[in-house]
Amino acid sequence: MNKIRKHTFKKRINAIRNSVMGRITKSIGEPDKEMNINDITVNRVFISKPNSRLGNQLLTTPLVQEVSNLYPSCKIDLFVRGYIATPVFQNYPNVNRIIKLPQKPFNNVFKYLYAWIKLRKNKYDLVINVENGSSSGKISTKVVKSKRIIYNIFDEELNSTFSDYSHNAKTPVYNLRKCFYGDINLLKDKPLPLLDLKLDSAEKANGKTLLKQLVGNDKKNICVYTYATGDKCYTETWWTSLYNMLMEKYGNEYNIIEILPKEKISQIAFKAPSFYSKDIREIASLVSNTNYYISGDCGMMHMACASGVTTIGLFSVTRINVYGPYGNGSISIDTNNKKVEDIMNTISGVIS
Repeated sequence: MNKIRKHTFKKRINAIRNSVMGRITKSIGEPDKEMNINDITVNRVFISKPNSRLGNQLLTTPLVQEVSNLYPSCKIDLFVRGYIATPVFQNYPNVNRIIKLPQKPFNNVFKYLYAWIKLRKNKYDLVINVENGSSSGKISTKVVKSKRIIYNIFDEELNSTFSDYSHNAKTPVYNLRKCFYGDINLLKDKPLPLLDLKLDSAEKANGKTLLKQLVGNDKKNICVYTYATGDKCYTETWWTSLYNMLMEKYGNEYNIIEILPKEKISQIAFKAPSFYSKDIREIASLVSNTNYYISGDCGMMHMACASGVTTIGLFSVTRINVYGPYGNGSISIDTNNKKVEDIMNTISGVIS
């Protein structure tokens, strides 16, 4: 079977699997509004987000922080897909165990089954399903042993009260807080955790060294990441135009550097000093020493946000209210029906 036929076959199988699983799990889950968790002792927590994408795991870090803040001595087990969660959460002291579904179940059937079997080994005081639309997430809440389950169902009361409730990183935090505090008025004026890789001092120092080796001067720095998957990727012409404008306006005061993807693709033909690494924490350590980061919506955008740098997210396909960067002065720009000059004007309002 050639590669094209094999890919088509797997795509059809996945579509059938998703359809069947969706029907099976449709009835799993109930409104969380009656859930009361402020009267129980919580020592063990299970958080389910079986997604393999970097961005999706980074978007879970605010929830892990919130659980750790509410229950400082608890141990948290994460149920994920793939292996990117290991470097993402390696500096989270409350994360006890990461149970991983293989990224390609068809190639690792025994590992896939064993991951599900491991879910039955422990009893949890609290279970949180991060993605209510995930069939695997719903099933995992039924497989593990726990009487307290937050299904993370969309809450209309919270949505009408908090304008940012629909954000992917914030929805589970708001839902958890409602279950904990009961009265949503108690949730007001409580800042939400930011995306955070928890880079330590040694990592940041190494990032500073790497950056100095790259640019060789003491100017401030603007990062660009010009790649993204599918329709989220802007053209070479588009990026070259924006890069030239950045150079014209900021080239004397700032270094403009490009972070390369694992594919080593540059939409600006490698005109800028570029940094390449397959280590996500090493990339983040360098980015954390820069001043601004600009890219389309992708996992690396969330990585920049989680490194603490002011992030400018460019959106043309995905929803800003769900995936936009936040914190540290970060902004999102809807680039649809906008000239590059208009986008540059918005960027100039952020870069000092």
